[in-house]
Amino acid sequence: MILEICVTSVESALAAQRGGAQRVELCENLSEGGTTPSYGMISVARKKLRIRLHVMIRPRGGDFLYTDDEFEIMRQDIAVASELGADGVVFGLLTADGNIDMERTRALVNAAKPMHVTFHRAFDMTVDPVRSLEELIDCGVDTLLTSGQADKAPQGSPLLKKLVAQAGSRIEIMAGSGVTSDNVSSLAGETGAKAFHLTAKKNAESQMAYRKEKLFMGNGQQSEYEWIVADESHVRKVKSALDALL
Repeated sequence: MILEICVTSVESALAAQRGGAQRVELCENLSEGGTTPSYGMISVARKKLRIRLHVMIRPRGGDFLYTDDEFEIMRQDIAVASELGADGVVFGLLTADGNIDMERTRALVNAAKPMHVTFHRAFDMTVDPVRSLEELIDCGVDTLLTSGQADKAPQGSPLLKKLVAQAGSRIEIMAGSGVTSDNVSSLAGETGAKAFHLTAKKNAESQMAYRKEKLFMGNGQQSEYEWIVADESHVRKVKSALDALL
């Protein structure tokens, strides 16, 4: 059973490690679904972590149809992740008609070798999941992160079960979105999945004594005095639930 925690800081990566996760997906801008983290964040995380470090390769939020310039950014970010000692990279590319962009996916898989490659939930936006899974296997992808094309993985469990059966030992199917300590056991039992992805998030509170209220630096009028971090105790609960299945 593999437990991967999606994190946006070194602090959260270390919390995931202490909680028993075997790997982290490091990214930034979780509110946009995750984008590529900075050179500095990857470097410091790699120096501090003992567990596997997988780096998100995504130049922006939004869809997964990329321009030539964005594709080149992804190629160079993969090179940086490799240089800094990442164990894996995470990306997803689609064509305008909702299919896997096989040409570019294969090119990035080759550029990433020998790092592990995860194709992320761009898969959940594809028109034909059965065909798309075969295409990812053909491209040499190691892991597919998917919610079963539902908003949350528990709702997508029927398709997840089919994908796990279809994949066999050819590719790892990792269930993600809405996975918690309360549902991970049933999700594993219903789908046969052996890898799970979650944020295990909680809000961190600023230690600022002086606060300028009602002044916002970003969109959505989110408080500048709180942010999301990984909850070590929640990670530990999920890990315990998975260990109980072995």
